[in-house]
Amino acid sequence: MNLKDYIRSIKDYPKKGILFRDITTLIKNEKAFSKCIDEIIERSKKFNFEKIAAIESRGFVFASAVSYLLKKPFILLRKKNKLPAETHSVEFELEYGKAVMEIHKDSINENDKILLIDDLIATGGTAHAAAKLVEISKGKVAGFIFVINLFDLGGCDSLIKKGHKVENLIEFPGH
Repeated sequence: MNLKDYIRSIKDYPKKGILFRDITTLIKNEKAFSKCIDEIIERSKKFNFEKIAAIESRGFVFASAVSYLLKKPFILLRKKNKLPAETHSVEFELEYGKAVMEIHKDSINENDKILLIDDLIATGGTAHAAAKLVEISKGKVAGFIFVINLFDLGGCDSLIKKGHKVENLIEFPGH
């Protein structure tokens, strides 16, 4: 089973010029979703980590399943004003605008090693913001696992240049 076959591509979404890689077609197929989670768990063995964090919102789909199966604590990285307790915040650039991501201040203990999981990496803006939130919280980034890497947009390369370990399951061009 090739997971790539379960990703739908949608032109000009969410705006003209963007080729959106849709994971809903993968997660609605129980065999493809199970294989995807199994592959993430297999790749996670390359990292030394205590907790899993995921980026809103599609990262939650994958990371929560992995967290449950590995019996590791799960941390939410959310958009601004979505977390009820005290937070750390980071503003960052997306391919199509700016955003703010937050984490609860009590989510990470000093020197906790955090594995970050998300559905897709494009330019890396969101991933760099997630790493910054882990660091602001005094944790350590153990690495990243992405289901999809849009390889020609440079996100994985920019994380690697910053010294981060990165794994991805599927690659597509971004355009």
